[in-house]
Amino acid sequence: MTTVLLLDGNSLAYRAFFALPPDLATASGQVTNAVFGFTSMLTNLLRDHKPDLIAVAWDRPEPTFRHALVDDYKGGREAPPDILYQQLGLVKQLLGVLGITCVELVSFEADDIIATLATQGRDAGDDVIVVTGDRDAYQLVEDPFVRVLYNRRGVSDYVLYDEAGIQERTGVVPSVYAQYAALRGDPSDNLPGVPGVGEKTAAKLINEYGNLDAIFQNLQALTPKLRANLADFEATVRANATATPLVRDVPIEVSLDDLGFASVDVEEARRLFDFLEMKTVWDRITKVHPGFGAEAAGATTQATTSREVSARFVSSATEAAEVLHSFVTSPKPIVLAAVWEGAVGRSSISALACGESESETCVVVRGDLLADAGVVAALSELSSIPFRAHDAKPLLRSLLSSGIDLAGLEFDTAVLAYLADPSAGSYDLESVAASQLGLEVRSPDAPPIGQLDLGGGDSTQNDVDYLASSLAAIDALADHLAQQVGDAGMRALYDDVERPLIRVLARMEHLGVAVDVDRLRALGIALADEAQSLEKKIQELAGHPFQVNSTKQLQVVLFDELKLNPQKKTKTGFSTDAQTLEKLLNDHPIIEKLLRYREVEKLRSTYGVGLLAEVAPDGRIHATFNQTVARTGRLSSDQPNLHNIPVRTDEGRRFRECFVPSVGTRFLVADYNQIELRVIAHLAEDPGLIDAFTSGTDIHTATAARVFGVEPESVTHAQRAKAKMVSYGLAYGMEAYGLAQRLAIEVGEAQHILDAYFVAFPSVRAYMDRVVEEARRKGYTETLFGRRRPIPELRSDNFRIRQAGERQAMNAGIQGLAADLFKVALVRLDQALEERRLVSQVCLQVHDEVLVEVPEAEASEVEDLVRTTMRSVGELLVPLEVNLSWGSTWADAKS
Repeated sequence: MTTVLLLDGNSLAYRAFFALPPDLATASGQVTNAVFGFTSMLTNLLRDHKPDLIAVAWDRPEPTFRHALVDDYKGGREAPPDILYQQLGLVKQLLGVLGITCVELVSFEADDIIATLATQGRDAGDDVIVVTGDRDAYQLVEDPFVRVLYNRRGVSDYVLYDEAGIQERTGVVPSVYAQYAALRGDPSDNLPGVPGVGEKTAAKLINEYGNLDAIFQNLQALTPKLRANLADFEATVRANATATPLVRDVPIEVSLDDLGFASVDVEEARRLFDFLEMKTVWDRITKVHPGFGAEAAGATTQATTSREVSARFVSSATEAAEVLHSFVTSPKPIVLAAVWEGAVGRSSISALACGESESETCVVVRGDLLADAGVVAALSELSSIPFRAHDAKPLLRSLLSSGIDLAGLEFDTAVLAYLADPSAGSYDLESVAASQLGLEVRSPDAPPIGQLDLGGGDSTQNDVDYLASSLAAIDALADHLAQQVGDAGMRALYDDVERPLIRVLARMEHLGVAVDVDRLRALGIALADEAQSLEKKIQELAGHPFQVNSTKQLQVVLFDELKLNPQKKTKTGFSTDAQTLEKLLNDHPIIEKLLRYREVEKLRSTYGVGLLAEVAPDGRIHATFNQTVARTGRLSSDQPNLHNIPVRTDEGRRFRECFVPSVGTRFLVADYNQIELRVIAHLAEDPGLIDAFTSGTDIHTATAARVFGVEPESVTHAQRAKAKMVSYGLAYGMEAYGLAQRLAIEVGEAQHILDAYFVAFPSVRAYMDRVVEEARRKGYTETLFGRRRPIPELRSDNFRIRQAGERQAMNAGIQGLAADLFKVALVRLDQALEERRLVSQVCLQVHDEVLVEVPEAEASEVEDLVRTTMRSVGELLVPLEVNLSWGSTWADAKS
């Protein structure tokens, strides 16, 4: 059977454009995210479906026959961004040199062209696959001839629908999909539906009555509201029904016989791919495109992406030491990869792979040999040798436990991938290698990481081969991503901040922070007792026992028995969330007890139990600090999350009392003073804020005086609190609704306060507007250190998504610069302590705060060092101030 692949060009180019960062561009500045993504899609489609015939259909810019049928057809749709529109010509040019037919016709849409060709394929008995992100194509599906490969998002998230799949997805069979869609409407085409008729109701009506005529003939059988809505909107539905069906006999000048692959002019094709700087895609497409001959395969760029590495499994300590020692004189960087027996970085290494960059061989050392003195000595010799790794921090942390401190990290491909695209979300080696280079590091049926058999069994060689392929992928990614990060202007950010930070965080994780286990256990018991007491009081107020943690039982107690006024409804009944309970606080004494119970129970389970579970045998908690999670560049922590311990509550202080320094040391806590507000003052260059910070006056009092038009000495506590909330809220893009929620005031009053703030500090408003506009134009925000954050939401057709993008743009520069400054401080502080050979060590980081364990003999020197280092990390228009305090517990030092 002949396989026919029909692509919706506009739909796929649009998806590709928004899936990839807009800073994907050539050295000359030509943006290529859409053409790169489209070509990657095409390559994967050729690889996966091996079509015999292929065509790409395109929309024309002129109005179609549907514009005459429906007023303002597609009227709500925004014009494509210029940088997408400019790339469509490149995509078509690229398809031309690849010998792939493009079809377009005035007055018709790409969907109609696809429908015509799909119908020809159906009639010929071919296997037709329509590739699109437009649901109108669902009506074409007909078993076994026509299926739709629907692009849900990105460049690789597809689902293949046959008739059963369409029925499961929509509730109707493909043959009646157009009438179903006429009822439901299609906002993307500006086709309004019937109010109250969503997907489920539309499907139910179509399935019950068969077609639109029968539905409108039987309106009397429907509920009054539905009957009235259908009667009022019958004309709309009828108009939709004329526009939605696809035309299956468009007068195009090509037929299926014209859709074969033409032979490719390799030189012309290579010139275009070279101009677009898409060498990795070139290497992949020449292997799957039938129009390329053996000449193309031999002529492809020599790239490490296709290099295979063979591995030798070393099970002798003597041999392992000798092999590792030989790398000391390597003229090239070495590449490292590891596999753990359990949790990455938190369990024993089961195997360590090591090889030279660009080498075709590597060695895999069994994990238990890393305890051998000779092997440890050999690895220690590599301490300053440049090396490459993917997510190097867990490896550095594990090796530190064996006394091995590798300080020569050159490229960490996980951190580089994060800098290149901080919104990707997943930075495991398999994902990065696939998205960046199209490489498959491990086959789908390979065992999960950490469960590899390296004990010499039958699967040992497969496991060793996996580690070898990991090294090859890391080596290839290193140069590829370093080039990408460099082209985006972030190489200094990587070299000076992110790369050295990896070792700093590994050392912090290895050191951990000591815990007074007895005090922590006693605190957990006290919270459990309080929770139990509160539970009894809640049941007494309810008048009978019930499961307080059961949402359903609580709904019955609050709204059926106590007759409290429900605030909002969810799928499972009336809401009992915290926001709802707070609105009912004055309605019944049970509410106060419920809120307190939830607070206490969360503290007990999250910290009373959770922290105890994380105390290691050495009596310390070794949290993980995440460098590639927050899009703004902020650090986070987990296992456990020490960043979330309450700051301003008594319970938070009680938990901090459980964290203690090592014997013979004290905690020095250093915390940046109002760093976000200082960053706002600098970025906005606002004279009022700059004057307040440089004069040393209380910033919140000075802000309140300007906002409320009073003298500083007349500012009330309430006015200062409101000004403070506005100032900090701006750092997170907060608007009037959010301010109203936080201050428990009306939205109108909150908007009045915000307006007054921007009148008092006009440069802040100007900065917010400017940064949003720049982000919309560029597609990303950029900090003073060069950190970029793509914000594709700014180009969304959805107003709410665009609004969210604007808030992200407002806070990205502020949060990003604050994160950069703190990371620089952390790196320089650790380096200074090490260079001076001081015993003091950084043991914990929380938000803009750092904890240092300091022996008494070093107290004066370290205090001066910390203050000087943290103040001098950047040249801002306002001074960076640091709060320093000492204590025998974390809580004491925070007081």
